[in-house]
Amino acid sequence: MKMIFAPLAAAFVAGSVAAQSVSYDVFRDVDVVFFGEIHDNPIHHDNQTQALLAIAPKAVVFEMLVPEQAAQVTQELLDDQLALDAALGWAESGWPDFAMYYPIFAVLGDAKVFGAQVPREAAGIAFKGGDMSGVLDGAGAVFGLTLPLPKAQQEEREALQLAAHCDALPEEMLPGMVMAQRLRDARLAQAVTEALAETGGPVAVITGNGHARTDWGAPVLLPKEVSSMSFGQFESEPEGAQPYDLWIVTEAAARDDPCEAFK
Repeated sequence: MKMIFAPLAAAFVAGSVAAQSVSYDVFRDVDVVFFGEIHDNPIHHDNQTQALLAIAPKAVVFEMLVPEQAAQVTQELLDDQLALDAALGWAESGWPDFAMYYPIFAVLGDAKVFGAQVPREAAGIAFKGGDMSGVLDGAGAVFGLTLPLPKAQQEEREALQLAAHCDALPEEMLPGMVMAQRLRDARLAQAVTEALAETGGPVAVITGNGHARTDWGAPVLLPKEVSSMSFGQFESEPEGAQPYDLWIVTEAAARDDPCEAFK
């Protein structure tokens, strides 16, 4: 039996005891698998690559791509890192170095690529606290974006946004940041639903850990009949129960202090 992640770190089952490895088999027999990541950690992308090789999804949804970019991906480009980078305009996208992500693309095979990045106009509406009913081609209400969150969840999510931005954001920005995160969750769920309808699945999702959460992330916005698993990747062992079906701790990526930008 092939095993994944064991050479990198111990893996953990949420709410259970630590295990030494995770079998590829745990990702089989479900419609959708959300593979979380810390965006600039190459180990996390290596893990995603190995998982895709094992489960051979019919479709892969990328948080990092808009649909127009996804449509540019061809079999010929998948064999040429530089050409694919240029076709996607990745260098201008603001995402980490394409060299980290290319191995994922290189193993896609015949899988269809779907883009789930939020359109800029919709993101602006979310940040400004505008009417969310018309976003995502009028599907905002379908994904609950027109309804307020429970007070406790709203406060927790605002606190997480503040911490993620080095406690440097003005308080009045936090509701908009939370709504933008909700919008990204909804767009991922929308793209996954489209991918399932078009290909029949299974579908793999490449996204940040926050969107892969099983308590309030994209998985909970899928239709009830869709089965899914969520996999988180961390750089240090988190405290308490985690909102993922499975999660792992890897080595941290080498990076400058992200809070320097806020000083």
